[in-house]
Amino acid sequence: MKKNLLFIALILLSLTSFATETKIIVRAKAKDAKFVGSSLGGAYVIIRNKTNNRILAEGKTVGNTGNTDLIMKTPKERGNLISDEQAAKFLATIDINEPTFINIEIISPFNNKQAQSTVSTELWLIPGKDILGDGIILEIPGFIIDILKPRTHHYISLNSIKEKPFLVKANIVMMCGCTIRKGGIWNSDEIEVKGILKKDGEYFEDIDMSLVETNLFEGNVNLNSAGNYELIIYAYDSKSGNTGVDKVNYVIYN
Repeated sequence: MKKNLLFIALILLSLTSFATETKIIVRAKAKDAKFVGSSLGGAYVIIRNKTNNRILAEGKTVGNTGNTDLIMKTPKERGNLISDEQAAKFLATIDINEPTFINIEIISPFNNKQAQSTVSTELWLIPGKDILGDGIILEIPGFIIDILKPRTHHYISLNSIKEKPFLVKANIVMMCGCTIRKGGIWNSDEIEVKGILKKDGEYFEDIDMSLVETNLFEGNVNLNSAGNYELIIYAYDSKSGNTGVDKVNYVIYN
C-alpha cells in the first residue's frame, strides 16, 4: 500500500514539475470609453479550462481608467498599445503543462448589479507564452443609470405633489464611470435620456430628461391621481449604440 501511494505521489510530482507559469492580462473596456478599474469597484474576471470548466484564475481588475488621450484621441495603428502601466487590468499567472483552451468571462461593472453585463471569449493558452501588453480586452457596452428620485417603493402623499411638478432625477455614467457633461468627450447633447412612466401597469406619460450638472439628469411630470407607479429611465447613444436602463416603483396615495 505504501509503495502504491509513493508511486502515485511521484507521478503527481512529475506532472507538476512539467507545469509552466504562464501570465495573461485581461482588461474590461467600456464601449466608446475607457477601462473599468478600481474607481468603479472593478470588473470580475474568471478564467476557466474550457475542457473541464475548472477555474484557473479569478479576481478583479485593478488600476485606473487609463489615459484619455491615448484611448480616445490617438489614432489606433497596428501594434500600438492603448494601455499604460496604471490602466486597470487583471493579471493571472497560470500553471499549465500543455496548450490549454480557456474561457475568459468578465462580469462588469461588478458593483452595479442593475447595469451588469457578462461578456466572454475563448482562446488557446500556450505554456510559457505570456499574453501581456494590452492583453485580452473585452468590451462592455452600455450606460450605468441610477434613479435617485423617486426612491424605490417610496410612499408619497398626493396632497404633497398635486398641481406641482414632480421632480425625477437620475445619475448616468459610462460603463467605466467616465463622466457625461455638455460638450465633453461623452457629450450629453448626443445622448437621448428619457423617462417612461406607468401607472397601475399601464403607460402613463413620457418624461423628457436634461442634464443639470455633470452626470445628473432631471425631468418633471404632473401627477394628479393616486396609484402604483413604475418609472423607467433609459439612455441611448445612436453613434455608439450604447444603451442603459434603470427602473423604480413608488406609490402615490390619497
